Amino acid sequence: MPKQRITKETVVNAAFEIARTSGMEQVMVKNIAQKIGCSVQPIYSYCKNMDGLRQDVTMQAIRFIQEYIKAHIDKDDLFRSTGKSYIQLAQEEPHLFKIFILHHREGIASLNDLYESEANPHTAEIIAGELRISVAQARQLHLNMLIYTIGIGTIFSVTTPGISADEIYIQQESAFQAFLKQAADKTPALHDIQD
Repeated sequence: MPKQRITKETVVNAAFEIARTSGMEQVMVKNIAQKIGCSVQPIYSYCKNMDGLRQDVTMQAIRFIQEYIKAHIDKDDLFRSTGKSYIQLAQEEPHLFKIFILHHREGIASLNDLYESEANPHTAEIIAGELRISVAQARQLHLNMLIYTIGIGTIFSVTTPGISADEIYIQQESAFQAFLKQAADKTPALHDIQD
């Protein structure tokens, strides 16, 4: 049998699969070597810096999550289905969800910065059109739901034996209705909050 050629891609893919099934804390040279079926020597040649490898794994996890959400949203109910998709992700891929939530975000000094880094720039316009509210109201609603979904998704992904997804969806819908009412009643613009 020909000897397997170990590439950086092979190492990153193996590390990603370990992180996906067991968590980022299990991404270690010996575990990667065992997964690939080689000695640790080839792994060390690509992993002079484990932080760099973990960053590569994080970027692969983020790409996976973007594709997952895109594949699971309902285009006829974009806003609600996106939130539900994140909860479904937390249930099906808890380790990847934790990687996404816990990865370090540079240059964030306000909730507006967080919103700008996490949200598609056109999402507020889409939400405004769907819900017949202003873009400023839609941004505030989206920010509130982003924060809420990250929080409840985190709780969901770290509890055992686990909260039922139906209970989480009901809670998420309740939060949506409350935030929508608040947005419709009065919405300070995000740039006003940070000033």
